[in-house]
Amino acid sequence: MTIAVTGSSGLIGSALVTRLGTEREDVLRLVRRSPGPGELRWDPDHPGDLSALAGVEAVVHLAGENIAAGRWTARRRQLLRTSRVDVTRRLASALARLSPPPRTLALASAIGWYEPGRPETLDETAPPAKTFLGRLVRDWEAAAAPARDAGIRTVALRFGVVLSPRGGALARMLPLFRLGLGGPLGDGRQPVSWVSIADAVDAIVATLRHPELDGAVNVVAPGVVTQRDFAAILGRVLRRPAVLRAPTWALRLAFGEMADALLLTGARVAPARLLRAGFQFRHPDLEPALRDLLT
Repeated sequence: MTIAVTGSSGLIGSALVTRLGTEREDVLRLVRRSPGPGELRWDPDHPGDLSALAGVEAVVHLAGENIAAGRWTARRRQLLRTSRVDVTRRLASALARLSPPPRTLALASAIGWYEPGRPETLDETAPPAKTFLGRLVRDWEAAAAPARDAGIRTVALRFGVVLSPRGGALARMLPLFRLGLGGPLGDGRQPVSWVSIADAVDAIVATLRHPELDGAVNVVAPGVVTQRDFAAILGRVLRRPAVLRAPTWALRLAFGEMADALLLTGARVAPARLLRAGFQFRHPDLEPALRDLLT
């Protein structure tokens, strides 16, 4: 297969490109700078001519502004929407015009779709949350409609917290936890729906190879934990104490609304569609996952 990838320099994208290379798949990286071998320049704001993508097997769209890179000011909210909703709509429209179009579009999404604080475990059939994040994810997935309407199989990869020491939430936690200064966030009772970077990449590859996976697919491990348990397990793996709780008021002061949306609440999300498709997790449980990642 020839697989085109946006966001190929990001945490998930770089791991995906490496994985596809080891499997001798042809990868075409869409980049914003001057392209090198195996790359195609594109401007997310003005995709223009993407005729080089005609006949590719799949496009994996991972580009988007980091949701946790700053406080959710009005300007940042608009940037988050533009980089997800508008860019996805432009890309999907450009792919729909190709002859032949790709067979599959797999786009990054998020478990921010789900209502936080619900006690039950949620699968892909649950409705979107009536929050800023829920509306953002709903519109992000809906923006792929031009591709879907053109007959392109479209998969929305609802990623949980992707664990890797090279970036993301875990990389930001590690310095404090290694000093013995880590601990739970808030009251620690909020669920953490996580997935190892290896399983995140495996799940993307699985969606490319299993045509029955269409629509929303939760990319989370089956072993959901609470924030308190996450901190305790990470401390145990690092052989450091993990009892210094970050108080709710301090997190809200530092991060504003983003603290409640990303740090102080959570949802118990199940990878129902992956499991039904026979997907085998390398890391279904947190402690073995962290030991593989960190030792």
